[in-house]
Formats: sequence, structure tokens, C-alpha cells
Amino acid sequence: MNRVQSKTSRYLLAALMCWATPAAFADSPSSNSPPHVDPQQNADSQALMDELVEQGMPQAWLEEALGRASYTQSVLDAMEGAAERRLRWHEYRDIFITQQRIEEGVAFIDAHADALARAESTYGVPAEVITAIIGVETYYGRHKGQHRVLDSLATLAFYHPSRGAFFRGELAAFLRIAYEQQVDPTQLQGSYAGAMGYPQFIPTSYQAYAVDFDDDGLRDLWENPVDAIGSVANYFAEHGWKLGGAIYHQASGPAVLPEDLSFNQITPPEMSVAQLAAHGLTPNEPLDNELLVMPLALEFADGETRYRLGEYNFYVITRYNHSHLYAMAVAELAEAIAELHHELHEDEA
Repeated sequence: MNRVQSKTSRYLLAALMCWATPAAFADSPSSNSPPHVDPQQNADSQALMDELVEQGMPQAWLEEALGRASYTQSVLDAMEGAAERRLRWHEYRDIFITQQRIEEGVAFIDAHADALARAESTYGVPAEVITAIIGVETYYGRHKGQHRVLDSLATLAFYHPSRGAFFRGELAAFLRIAYEQQVDPTQLQGSYAGAMGYPQFIPTSYQAYAVDFDDDGLRDLWENPVDAIGSVANYFAEHGWKLGGAIYHQASGPAVLPEDLSFNQITPPEMSVAQLAAHGLTPNEPLDNELLVMPLALEFADGETRYRLGEYNFYVITRYNHSHLYAMAVAELAEAIAELHHELHEDEA
């Protein structure tokens, strides 16, 4: 799509070529010896360093950076317990749709009104959706992660049992970002999976979609909310956000889920409203029979399952986090923020 993405693709290809299978892991953890990520003690770390040196990065800088990385078992443990994998909708919703998070979302919109308006004008993504993403990801920048990104990515790159190749590419991208922006890689913190800054971009997304939205010469997602606002909007635009399109619709359906329908799939909508109606699933508002939607079934605290229909913009949100629960939480938080913002400011209109 652009020069940065082309570079990222080459890094990932190189990672796949040199990281064939999980069985190829060198220096895997054992009871007899502690795990290592230092290139002098880990052959895979050495191979990654050699590749980056060939691509023009200084060997001394890489040796120091990787030599200061630490294996972190808690990172591997956290990967197995992601909330999207273990919670039902009402449990997941209760984490993110709170009155305080809604009110602070309104405050974020007010504090960054100019940047959000410019992002909406430039990329077509509503201010409340951008705000909700940042609200869900980091509570508007309050919680950006407490793990050293270097440690998280090195651990996952060299010791994750199935996704080592993916995280190896992320580690390569992270090292390049730190070097190019002249920041100490050991001082940058993020999530256990290596996501960074206000919007929690993984390194390859940082390379591909981060923008310098305030024109200060830096793409700073760690400390600059304006860059984060523009970058989230750019991410959605690049993934096909439809200007003015809805995210989802309420729907009605049978008490028991139809067995011949697949619910909560994170793929582009491919069933029409008319096709779903033939299975007893109908929107609660008039919609074009040919509109393509995805059927969603959500479990509530009262034990009932309720239906919704996701449009293409719902799918776009899942490109940020591949979970229907995540996308619905963002959508509902955005709605609540927009509603409260309107209530508080309607006298000004």
C-alpha cells in the first residue's frame, strides 16, 4: 500500500523464511538452563540481528538492545488468558461501558476537538469512534501498559509455541522504530503482546499507519494524543471504513439460535438482510433487503441471547482487534459518548 508497508512485508517474509516451525526454536526454556534472548546466547536472536544489520541497522546498537532484553514468563502466561477468549458479552461489556469511561470520553472529545474534527474530515471516521478506540485500549492514555515492549516481543519472538514468526517480525519492526526515532528501546512500555502508546498499535501497524498529525516531524503514539487520533482514523480508513455507514443494527430472532447460521464471524458481511429473514432473523428497523450484514448473537446477564446485525464498519473495527466482543464494546461506547456529548452541549448548538 505504501513504502513503509512494503518494508514491513519484507521483514515478515524474512522472518518466515528463517523461522520455519515452532520446533526450530533455539534455547527453549528448560528446567536445566534459564531462557536467553541475548544474541550471544540465542541463535535465533543472533539470526534476527544479522538480518537487521544487512538491512542497514548498526550492529553495535542492536547488540546492546537485544543484550538488554529479558525473557518474561508472565508474558507467555498472559497470552493464554485474553479476555476476548474467556468472557461472555455481558461480562466483557461491563469492563468497558461504564459511566466514568463514558464521561471521560466526552472530556477527551472536548480536550481534542480540533484534532478529532480534522481527523473526521480527513479520514471520514467519526470523532466518537476514534475516541472509543482510545478509551477501550488505554482509558484515554491512562493505561498504556506496564511491560517493557522489548522484553515482551523478545519473549514472544523466541519462545511462543506457535506464533514466534509473527512476533519475530514485530520485534524487528520495534527495533527499527526505536532506532529511527532515536529512543531507548528499553524505556518503551506497552502491553504484554507488544502493543504501544495511546492506540496500542503493534510495531508493524505503527510503521504502516501511524501519522504525524500535528506536523512536528515525529510520529509519536506514546505521548502525543493528536498523533494517536490521526493514526487511529488513518488505520480505519486504510481498512475500508465507509463514510456515513452504520456499525450495527438491533435485530429480533428465535429463542434458540438457528443451527444453519454462523454467528459472530469476523469476516466481511456476506449475507443479505433478506437471506437472514428467511432464517427468522429480522432487523428492528427498516433496512434494504440487499444490504449485506453479519449475524451477531450476544449473551446477556439475564441468560438471554439477543441478536444484532453488523455492517461493514463493524467488520472494520474487528481489523483492530479480531473479536466481535471488542467491536461491539467500541460501538456501544462510541454511541454512549456521542449521546452524552450531545446532551451536555445541545444548548451551545
